[in-house]
Amino acid sequence: MAISFQKALGVHEQALHLRAQRAEVLAGNLANADTPHFKARDIDFHSVMKNQMLNRPNRTRMAATHSGHIGAKGIKPFEAELMYRNPLQPSLDGNTVDEQSELARFAQNTLDFQTSFQFLNARFKGLKTAIKGGQ
Repeated sequence: MAISFQKALGVHEQALHLRAQRAEVLAGNLANADTPHFKARDIDFHSVMKNQMLNRPNRTRMAATHSGHIGAKGIKPFEAELMYRNPLQPSLDGNTVDEQSELARFAQNTLDFQTSFQFLNARFKGLKTAIKGGQ
């Protein structure tokens, strides 16, 4: 009986990819907190995951069926659209990064990433137990 990793891992694999993308965006915002006219950006995690889940049954995967085929290493399973954040209190220099809010979002994203990672780790442990047997 073949094991389908896509079914076994659920949405947590995609969630980890998206959380990593969001961490990069939030880190970029923090790095540019003092850059004049820099506009803070973010990813709407929930809407991207919702769209991913709705489109999942129809999604096709690339498969190399011949040794001469080129791999799809640079192709991501889905891309998140970056959106601009509306500042609560814009600065005089046009920068829209609120450092405290960005730090809070970054910390929450980190916790969410760790949670998805723990779920994936538990799934792999379960698969390992199923393969080896309950020893």
